[in-house]
Amino acid sequence: MPENVYHIPALLPQTIEALDIRPDGTYIDVTYGGGGHSRAIVAALSEKGHLYGFDQDMDAVSRAMTDSRFTIVHSNFRFIVNFMRYYKVDSVDGILADLGVSFHHFDDPDRGFSFRWDGPLDMRMNRSGDMTAARLVNTYPEERLADIFHLLGELKNARRLAAAIVKARNTQSIDTIEQLLEVINPLIDPARRKKELAKVFQALRIEVNHELDALEDLLQGALRLLRPGGRIAVITYHSLEDRLVKNFFRAGNFEGRENKDFFGRSLSPFKLLTSRPIVPDDEEIERNPRSRSAKLRVAVKL
Repeated sequence: MPENVYHIPALLPQTIEALDIRPDGTYIDVTYGGGGHSRAIVAALSEKGHLYGFDQDMDAVSRAMTDSRFTIVHSNFRFIVNFMRYYKVDSVDGILADLGVSFHHFDDPDRGFSFRWDGPLDMRMNRSGDMTAARLVNTYPEERLADIFHLLGELKNARRLAAAIVKARNTQSIDTIEQLLEVINPLIDPARRKKELAKVFQALRIEVNHELDALEDLLQGALRLLRPGGRIAVITYHSLEDRLVKNFFRAGNFEGRENKDFFGRSLSPFKLLTSRPIVPDDEEIERNPRSRSAKLRVAVKL
């Protein structure tokens, strides 16, 4: 599958510039996807440089580029420290994460990521995992479902959605996207249908894939792996993940709590290079509408 079909990388030139790539350096692209960012990084490397690409989706791994300066790793990015230890890499010069879901996932009905067409209620990034969206909606207690919709989807009618799902599943298992839509559509404001459904599916996807926990593990792993002066660039697409990244870059923790030494100097392990996130311009949004919500934040390890 061509790269532009699998995924169009957001903020590509801005990200490569932000990483300030050293030709002989070692880098990690923790979200290989269609390889757009990775190809640009490898193009900036000398024969001594190397890039490690991570992806938990075997579809992406099977299509990965072949280059002596590149190694593909089939794994969730939360395990970067373990895999770098396996490859005998103690420190790296830069880390990139594009947290967006690829076109390939959204546009494949069999993956269950989109409400635009019917298909199995799956949503697994790694298809070898046990938890699916169908299993989630059919087994989670009502209170936990409500918390997921409220905390991960930021939905005001979270409790009503959870109650409707529990009531429906007592009659028939909810196994497909169409079945889920039949249950929740009456509770969705028609004027905001796309946005509200996107939030429902976002909440389920985040829970199925433990996305926020994985992001926290990634950021802590990046702190351990980056050499002093090394850079990390993260592209986020919704407020939950953006808040985690912003707080960690600014304060070195996920609460945003700034710690200072005896003299009042910040103890943050990073220097934030983007006081405000870098966002796509109108031209990029027109070319790639799915980049509209992308935010790039960059920090350097002190």
